[in-house]
Amino acid sequence: MDQIEFYDVKNRRKVLVPASEVEKVTYERETKSGEKQVRYAVKAEKDGVKLTKFVSKETWDSIA
Repeated sequence: MDQIEFYDVKNRRKVLVPASEVEKVTYERETKSGEKQVRYAVKAEKDGVKLTKFVSKETWDSIA
């Protein structure tokens, strides 16, 4: 995966960011039933706009 597509909410368009410029992050929370939920995301910044995209664990693991 050499480029990742994000949606730029501020400028209302899709942008491509090289995979080498993204940061992998996880968001963890506890659900009402007490279970731990983990969401996987990638973050980047392009033209001064911060971008976040939620992805599957498989995609998250495949990004170097």
